[in-house]
Amino acid sequence: MKYGDKIIEMQGIIVEIQDGAVAIDLKGRLGYMKVPMRMLITDYPLQLGQEVGFNMSFLEVLKEEPNEKYVSNIDRKNRKEGQNNG
Repeated sequence: MKYGDKIIEMQGIIVEIQDGAVAIDLKGRLGYMKVPMRMLITDYPLQLGQEVGFNMSFLEVLKEEPNEKYVSNIDRKNRKEGQNNG
């Protein structure tokens, strides 16, 4: 990565709990994200409204060209979903 790392502490609120994922609204109107349950560290049972915190840095695009393997997987998934909905 070309740029120095600047780690930022972020916080959010749990707004949705599913079997394998938790959705979080980020404080400061920074958005929404859904993460797998395995990414959470907790000593408490999860509840709506609990606050979470994590460290994050900026995202950096690593290459100009898309990774064709991922593009073809996305296309295949979209075609499959289109067939199931149509």
